[in-house]
Amino acid sequence: MIDELDKKIIGLIQKDLPLDPRPFALLADKIGITEDQFVGKVQSLKERGVIRRFGATLHHQEAGFSSNAMVAWIVPDEKIEEVGNAMSAFSEVTHCYHRRSRKDWQYNLYTMIHGDTRDECYKIAGQMSESTGIDEYVLLFSEKEFKKTSMEYF
Repeated sequence: MIDELDKKIIGLIQKDLPLDPRPFALLADKIGITEDQFVGKVQSLKERGVIRRFGATLHHQEAGFSSNAMVAWIVPDEKIEEVGNAMSAFSEVTHCYHRRSRKDWQYNLYTMIHGDTRDECYKIAGQMSESTGIDEYVLLFSEKEFKKTSMEYF
């Protein structure tokens, strides 16, 4: 269960942090609590499973990664957990998730990888394939980004 203070904090941390040596102090001041209280509440939200993680959104092209690809994999259902965890361990993977396959689309595991070139993305996918033994996959390269934002809940 979350209270009104939790909602205020979530509302603040789901946006960009202030560019300041003590961003949490600034945010805490906005809602009338101390920096320690603010940080403690964020830790509590994470421990309670209300928030899964706290991280940065990378705009890959501005960071120097000119190529990215969603790699769609065909993984036997009984290996989804094992393979998903193994692929998630690759530092080049920023997203990894399972979706049900369909009659006309058998792919069921998806990883987003980033590289300097398309060739590098193919190489990364090849390493992931070799590491997991999953050899049925396709790389879907991003051509143009229309929107990239984080979800805002409060």
